[in-house]
Amino acid sequence: MRPDDWHLTEDVEDFLARAGDFLRSRPGPHVMQLTWAERVRVRGTSAFGTEAPLFGALDRAGEVVATFYRLPLRALGLSPLTPGQADSLAARLANLGHPLSRVSADHGTATAFAEAWRRHTGATPELRDTRLRLYRLGTLAPPEPLPPGRGRVLGEQDLEQAVFWCSEFARAVGEDVRVDAGSWASTRYADKRYTLWERPDGTPVSIAGMNPLIGGQIQVDVVYTPAHLRGRGYAGAVAAEVSRAALAAGARDVVLFADLSNPTSNALYRRLGYRTLADWAVYDFS
Repeated sequence: MRPDDWHLTEDVEDFLARAGDFLRSRPGPHVMQLTWAERVRVRGTSAFGTEAPLFGALDRAGEVVATFYRLPLRALGLSPLTPGQADSLAARLANLGHPLSRVSADHGTATAFAEAWRRHTGATPELRDTRLRLYRLGTLAPPEPLPPGRGRVLGEQDLEQAVFWCSEFARAVGEDVRVDAGSWASTRYADKRYTLWERPDGTPVSIAGMNPLIGGQIQVDVVYTPAHLRGRGYAGAVAAEVSRAALAAGARDVVLFADLSNPTSNALYRRLGYRTLADWAVYDFS
């Protein structure tokens, strides 16, 4: 397989015209490809600084069989690749002098690329301790009974609430990002719709968000309950509420990521009807 079989472009519209059907054919494994392509398409490349995002598609006999995206800060995201495809991409990016800080993909793909990148560049890959699992919703099974309270969808007038809760979430998961009113529009949190679970007196106790409908799929992203309020069913209630809203919005598939080091949240998602789609890995490059 030749490295130059990969078609590279900074034009997201060109990328989607070439690879859109391929990505939508398996929206679950391609969730990050679809999400970031849409984010760049909506926001424009100027929103990502001086270094434009890079996209690529591997063509075989007129048919796209694999894709990647490379974001500013040199983060690479991959569709599922064979070891040969991973090696050809690593060779292409190395030959072009494109440095990488990390790669994110399903575990097999990420591992194959990390080894290929080491061979072609000498960079040392280091597997992150955080292990993720990608789930897809089967049949939604809301918890019974629900905790007292109700779900409330946040609107534009609730920006302060959204900023506060997302900043708390980012801090809790150790995400290296600033989330405040000034930086909000440039963060990954800005394009989601959020639902708060509120006690009968209106006190918010848990939040869940969902991405826009892309390729017939919605990703539930950001499910958070403060530590002192956990164990009372709030996360299950708000996650079920958002999952139901995603289905009502027309999603054929609803997916989410969970940290495998947290058995409580993984068990919760399985009770709600989510089933394992893939294990995910991130390698950092020295």
